This record gives sequence, structure tokens and C-alpha cells, in this order.
Amino acid sequence: MRVCGSLLLTGLMFTTPAFAADAPTPADAKAMLVKAVAFYKEHGRKAALDAFNKNQPPFSDRGLYVFCIGPDKTLVADGEFRSFIGQSADILKDASGKKLGQSFLDAAQKESPAEVHYQFLDPATQLIKPKVAFVERAGDDVCGVGTYEQK
Repeated sequence: MRVCGSLLLTGLMFTTPAFAADAPTPADAKAMLVKAVAFYKEHGRKAALDAFNKNQPPFSDRGLYVFCIGPDKTLVADGEFRSFIGQSADILKDASGKKLGQSFLDAAQKESPAEVHYQFLDPATQLIKPKVAFVERAGDDVCGVGTYEQK
């Protein structure tokens, strides 16, 4: 897949238009990740991935949703775009070509939760904007929630 195609695919995967007044904040994304990791630890991998993939609260809200990358670098959860489940995280790239899948995996090995900052196309404005994803290890998976950064 070309970088342009990867960018579009990644743009679809990690963005959902939201009205500016109701746009989720980085604090909202981080709070959702905390809930997701706690749910994963309490209920186990299968129940957690099933819950994350349903695109329902509390793991989906105003364009925020949980995604997870498995130990084999495969996308195992995506609350918004379930059709991407089973694909390699290597397809995920930002506007500059930064490999997001690997960045998420690397960051989660260093701190908990970790922040990954990148540049991404906002489908609501068609502008490249700064984004942040909060990622954390949950079992053998790395899960995250991302949103556009507030100015």
C-alpha cells in the first residue's frame, strides 16, 4: 500500500468528525484509556476486545474509541473501524510518514500510559493537525485512544 493510501487508511482509522464545541480533549482520551485498561485487566482479553469493538460507550464517545495492537503487530481492536482488525499495524502512518503502529508499540514499552504525538488529517476541516494518542500495555496487547490536540 502506498504512503498516500496508508495515510488515508490511517486517517479513517484514527479520526471521526466531531463538532468543535463538543470535540473530545486529550484528557477525555486519556480517561477512556484508563477505563479500557482497567476493564481489560478485570474481564480478560476476549471480553475486553469484544467490548472495545462494539463501538458503544464507555469505549466509544464523540469520535474517541479504543484500538489495540496484538503481540504480532496485528490490529486486534478498533471500536470505530472494525474492518481494519486483522491488518498489520505497519500500515499506520501519519502525514509525515511516521510509522504509528511501531511508535505506539515502542512508547508503551517505555512508560504507562505513554503519549505519541503526530500530525494527522482532520476529516472535518481537511487540515493536517497535531494529534496525540495515549497508549498502554494491557496483557500482551498495546491499547490506545487518540484525539486532536487542543490549542
